[in-house]
Amino acid sequence: MRPILVLPLMLAACAPAAPSTASPAPTSQMAGLEAEVRRIIRAAAGDTAEVSVAFMDLQTGDSLLVDAHVRMHAASTMKVPVMMELFRRAGAGELSFDAPIPVRNEFVSIADGGRYQLSPRDDSDTRLYGAIGGEVPMRELVERMITRSSNLATNILIAEARPARIAETMERIGARDMHVLRGVEDQAAYDAGMNNTTTAYALMRVMRAVQDPAVVGEPAAREMQAILERQEFTEMIPAGLPEGTRVANKTGSITRINHDAAIVYPPGRAPYVLVVFTRGFADSDAAARAGADVSRAVWAHVTR
Repeated sequence: MRPILVLPLMLAACAPAAPSTASPAPTSQMAGLEAEVRRIIRAAAGDTAEVSVAFMDLQTGDSLLVDAHVRMHAASTMKVPVMMELFRRAGAGELSFDAPIPVRNEFVSIADGGRYQLSPRDDSDTRLYGAIGGEVPMRELVERMITRSSNLATNILIAEARPARIAETMERIGARDMHVLRGVEDQAAYDAGMNNTTTAYALMRVMRAVQDPAVVGEPAAREMQAILERQEFTEMIPAGLPEGTRVANKTGSITRINHDAAIVYPPGRAPYVLVVFTRGFADSDAAARAGADVSRAVWAHVTR
């Protein structure tokens, strides 16, 4: 694996104004895209499910927000802000990606201070459990957290990133509705309603920052995108793109929740950011198809 280089996040100068709850005034082409996206959502979701979409074209500045300020459980999409904050702290000299980190499976609930553990049966990455009691470089934990969506790596790294510091960074990049409070499978906190939540708009701001050297620094932007490009779960947004399209994405799924957020790189132009959130689909495959259909429509709009 290539070494990870980092620079401090340059955030304060780029904090945006408070987001509008409505899409910008549409051009005829954007109006056509919105109509198509809404048609896809109606056909897929019916009266029982919800779909939120946030799209930003980083070449033209065009954007589309469809219920993009609806708050939902973040699921594993919250792992992107964790990664971003670790890069920020490394760039500030507060930690090193080469440092060995103890691998443990005991965590403290933010609700009652009780101890809890993760089960490999509920984790998409089981290999890391074999390293419990030993140490691995932070670089490997970050890789597993994103590409394999490792819950164990995530819970270890949240303690390094610190939720309060993550919140400060999210505020600075205009993603104030991205709330990373706790680790995965903190049942006491879940029962108390203390959950990681976000909106499609907030996650769009996060993904925009990930790729922007003016925000995160060139080395950090390059390395974070490379990690996201190695994502192993590609059933939503990437599935709606032509084969071989460069895409950097992060999914998140729990019961009746299926999300995806991506930076898509059409050849010969600047990339675009697309976030698709779904809630209430009884069939996760149907949710994935809805995300792929939205992705296909956005690709057709951008490359027309």
